[in-house]
Amino acid sequence: MPNVEKLIALLKSHGFKKTPARIRVLEILTKSSKAVPYSEIEQQLKAIADRVTLYRLLISFEKQGIIHKTHDHLGTVKYAICSSACDAHAHHDEHVHFNCIKCSGTFCLDTVVLPNITLPKGYLANSYQFAITGICKNCMS
Repeated sequence: MPNVEKLIALLKSHGFKKTPARIRVLEILTKSSKAVPYSEIEQQLKAIADRVTLYRLLISFEKQGIIHKTHDHLGTVKYAICSSACDAHAHHDEHVHFNCIKCSGTFCLDTVVLPNITLPKGYLANSYQFAITGICKNCMS
């Protein structure tokens, strides 16, 4: 399990006060090797936060560059911890996500090099997602 003091320091560095719900969300996301579905986070926070509180917490964490959101091949919303380079001004988590069709896991593949994308004149990208669907290394064995 992640060190709670590190999680509190992460909250503080992004301007958040420590609350049980905030710390618990960070614990859930940092201990997972894959992106975590909203429904799973909600289930684990049932005793300390309602749906509205959780929704607002996730939005604020995303805006401050603590977490990023992705969708799997079925459209399920999942969350993962951002890299340390992310902040409120810019996310630097433009990486490939791998969606496993066997275990439904969504994995951040930070080491996969993305191509340089040049948009046509008149287009401005706010964000983008790259996803690969297949069978993960755990399900292959």
